[in-house]
Amino acid sequence: MPKVVLIVEDSETCAETLLIAFESLSGIEPRIIASLGAAVAAIEQHSSEVAALVTDLHVGNGDQVHSDGFDLIRRLRADQRFAKLPILLISGDSDPRLPARAIAQGANAFFAKPYSPAEVRKKLEQLIC
Repeated sequence: MPKVVLIVEDSETCAETLLIAFESLSGIEPRIIASLGAAVAAIEQHSSEVAALVTDLHVGNGDQVHSDGFDLIRRLRADQRFAKLPILLISGDSDPRLPARAIAQGANAFFAKPYSPAEVRKKLEQLIC
């Protein structure tokens, strides 16, 4: 059974770029999720299959429960089932404190937009393989 990697991104271009980068990884099944609410539902429904999460900091939210990627990370880290789930955070924000804040909030890695899809793929490989 392939390892599922959820790509939580509401920008179609960014999501497709990551999808293409991850499709070349053996044993990986990337899935695009366009909202934080849908991401939570997918993780809950397929908890045993999800091997990693790649999320944008600012993603649309269908259920208004989570306001940004940090809220999603905090919720996952508070649940023992997902305490060690690899999480990569992506953001177009220019705040120089953001990478350190992302790691402090529980992300395993941070990538600023524009990012290298190859670098994101490489980090993902390091975390799940």
